[in-house]
Amino acid sequence: MATFGTLSDRLTETFRNLRKKGQLTPADVDGTVREIRRALLDADVALPVVKDFTAKVRERALGDEVSKALNPAQQVVQIVNEELVAILGGQQRRLQFAKNPPTVIMLAGLQGSGKTTFAGKLAKMLEKDGHTPLLIAADLQRPNAVNQLQVVAERAGAAIYAPEPGNGVGDAVKVARDGVEVARRQQHDVVIIDTAGRLGVDAELMKQAADIRKATDPDEVLFVIDAMIGQDAVNTAKAFQDGVDFTGVVLSKLDGDARGGAALSVASVTGRPIIFASTGEGLDDLEAFHPDRMASRILDLGDILTLIEQAQQAFDEEEALKVAEKLATEQFTLEDFLAQMQQMRKMGSMKKMLGMLPGMGSMKDQLENFDEREIDRTEAIIRSMTPAERRNTKLLNGSRRLRIARGSGMTVTDVNQLVQRFDQAAKMMKTVARGGVPNIPGMGPIPGAGRPGASSKRGKQQKAKGSRSGNPAKRAAENAGIAAQGAEAPTGSGFGLGAGGAKGAPSEADLAELQKMLGRG
Repeated sequence: MATFGTLSDRLTETFRNLRKKGQLTPADVDGTVREIRRALLDADVALPVVKDFTAKVRERALGDEVSKALNPAQQVVQIVNEELVAILGGQQRRLQFAKNPPTVIMLAGLQGSGKTTFAGKLAKMLEKDGHTPLLIAADLQRPNAVNQLQVVAERAGAAIYAPEPGNGVGDAVKVARDGVEVARRQQHDVVIIDTAGRLGVDAELMKQAADIRKATDPDEVLFVIDAMIGQDAVNTAKAFQDGVDFTGVVLSKLDGDARGGAALSVASVTGRPIIFASTGEGLDDLEAFHPDRMASRILDLGDILTLIEQAQQAFDEEEALKVAEKLATEQFTLEDFLAQMQQMRKMGSMKKMLGMLPGMGSMKDQLENFDEREIDRTEAIIRSMTPAERRNTKLLNGSRRLRIARGSGMTVTDVNQLVQRFDQAAKMMKTVARGGVPNIPGMGPIPGAGRPGASSKRGKQQKAKGSRSGNPAKRAAENAGIAAQGAEAPTGSGFGLGAGGAKGAPSEADLAELQKMLGRG
């Protein structure tokens, strides 16, 4: 996540240095805490939050839980992780819905914080969960705010109540009150009120927001704050809390190139939980905020749970079973390959997905150079083929490949490379389906692949490997040496801070190979 990039780098480097020490002294702990304090201050985290955070980390790091631990360095990382979770809010907080619909959700925040865009994102997310939201255009101050909400509502497929043209015309309190009544009559179970913002906090803004709150009695008041505004986030949050009060926080623009201090400050200072995080421009780029997962991302420990959830939403279980069946019967075709690629695209950006893997913070340059357009080029080539060609690549002679290249705007070399990569991938998948061990170019054989209990020639060879000495003592010693050699695999750290990077993190060669599988490489 771009917002926490610098902070994540600083903390990861600090812990990497800490891990080199077998035993921690008070001086080591003080040095580590000092580096953490500098990293947090550089990230624009509020000073009171930094003081409280580092004091708790130091107290726990000098306590028995570290001194008696088998690996003190890992224990310190765990303490920092737990304290980060605490200042981010501790437990995840979900939206509270009214017992008697409609549930009224009021949005507040400064102008430009992303309220209107968030309104559309929230409407789309709620519709996916079976709700029927109604957007209310109560921002009648900002030029074209009503038009913007209408466009966002249309893109989100949500209903909208916008009786006034805006641009300084109309009574925002009346529009909000009437909109709730319209929602009740038309049986919308959720109402989202988009209110006006200002370039700065002023009395007029607070009075209007307070009047709308009094007139509509919302179940949730969400304060939308730009994660890029840094230290000023605390002052703005306090002003809105005193003037309007709010029940939850929404962090917008978390994909921006900022230091992220707002995210680490606002929940702790206001005592209000962060409920949502906006991570991009698209209407689908909205996530429920999980403090523990965000802390893991900051410490470069990955976010596997979110990755799994996105995969579950994108992949069709029935379709996956069909593909597995085709692999088992060796009927996997380019049509199936195309269908799998389309399901992957539903998950969103490949860069974002790879960034959720542990240890990817140290491979930012490789991630930035990852060209997602290769998926589009691959899809263009496959779509330029006839159904028969997709089902049987052996039909692709020279003239057919030339036609496909022209139809897709690519070269014959690109077509040849795609067919070659597909054939390699199909062979690898068939090997797995039969219970064998696939050998990926540039990565070697995958240990443990295939069906449980399945064996291969290589496995039998390894099993038979051992000393054949006639001397029992010598044979036992040699076999012990072979076993020790096999155990010399780098284990890494339980928190993704092993000597060779995070355990399970892909290498540069792995990323390059993935790029080749998806496109021209």
